[in-house]
Amino acid sequence: MHTRISAAGQAVNVTSVTPAVCKWAARYFSVSWDARCSDGTRCLGAAHGPLVDADVDAGALSQLTRYLLDHPYRTAAYAGSAMLYRYDDEDGTVSAVQPGLDLACHYQPGSRQLHIVGGEEEVVASAAARFAREMVRAGLQRDGWQILHAAAAVRNGEAVLILGPSGAGKTTCALLLAGAGWRLLAHDRVFVRVEEGRVRLLPWPAAASIGLGLLDALGMYDGVRARLLCGERLHPTQRPEVTEALSRGSRAPLRHGSRELKAQFFPDQLGSWLGVETATEGYATSIVYPRVALDEVPEVKEAGRPVSGDDFVTAVTEDRYPDVLGLLGHDPDGPARRETVRSVLAGLPSYEICLGHGIAANTRLLTEVTEQS
Repeated sequence: MHTRISAAGQAVNVTSVTPAVCKWAARYFSVSWDARCSDGTRCLGAAHGPLVDADVDAGALSQLTRYLLDHPYRTAAYAGSAMLYRYDDEDGTVSAVQPGLDLACHYQPGSRQLHIVGGEEEVVASAAARFAREMVRAGLQRDGWQILHAAAAVRNGEAVLILGPSGAGKTTCALLLAGAGWRLLAHDRVFVRVEEGRVRLLPWPAAASIGLGLLDALGMYDGVRARLLCGERLHPTQRPEVTEALSRGSRAPLRHGSRELKAQFFPDQLGSWLGVETATEGYATSIVYPRVALDEVPEVKEAGRPVSGDDFVTAVTEDRYPDVLGLLGHDPDGPARRETVRSVLAGLPSYEICLGHGIAANTRLLTEVTEQS
């Protein structure tokens, strides 16, 4: 089988003899980008674009792992797991192993082909989707797209960008707007590019993280819990503690140290489980910088700050998906392109707002702010 994934003129093919791998990719990307699964041949050449070939193959996994361990290698954290990797000085081929996941891969930059092998179907499928996204990201980067650490909601093609550090309330704002007639475009990252003097937005496909307290406040908790109790599953990156809390009916925010543990939703579950409508593009028309203070009254505090370089996700600031395989490559025009985005966004109305405890009051504030733009 193979699934062809495309966005804004860039594409990658995912092939496998394991049908679940291609079906996973189609499910993961079909909400945000274009993803089409078929039973066609997996013998796709370089003319068809970048290729991710992924299979469950314990023998190949063992062989690639032994090869890597028998040679000098480097280490990095990738998607929350240790990765061992090495470069072949002759042709630039990269080999990598994640022992904790029973996963290995081999990338040939000349042909843009990535081969993935692993011991478990779900792990292989998830890795194939993750690396396929990075290959599309590489093409979009060459076309001038950059990534903002932001959420976004769209109505009639016009988008409000929601910026701030983790925990500021970006996802909260986006979901509140979704409940008020907007469409969710992004909940954590968003592609941006200046086109004809406007900043165009594209979604970054990813699992959505939503805290238990927010699910409860938005009236979504009971439906999610009922589906779990009936045997349906959320995204596999969800921590077992979250699943157990949902099963018990615990609605309080769940924490591990200073970090909040959240429910993890597949992109398509935003609609099928939560009733959230999504968007595939939009043009930025305003910016909101939220912060949450539960003991305060929701209000606009002041004009928002300018978008800064720290609001972008770059190869230097990327902490979860470092480009150890060299899929992205160098982006020499990146700084100038980000500056162009910043310059255009500087001309948009922006607001720093305080979110309080009440969902209705918070929604009214967001609605008033966005209608001023």
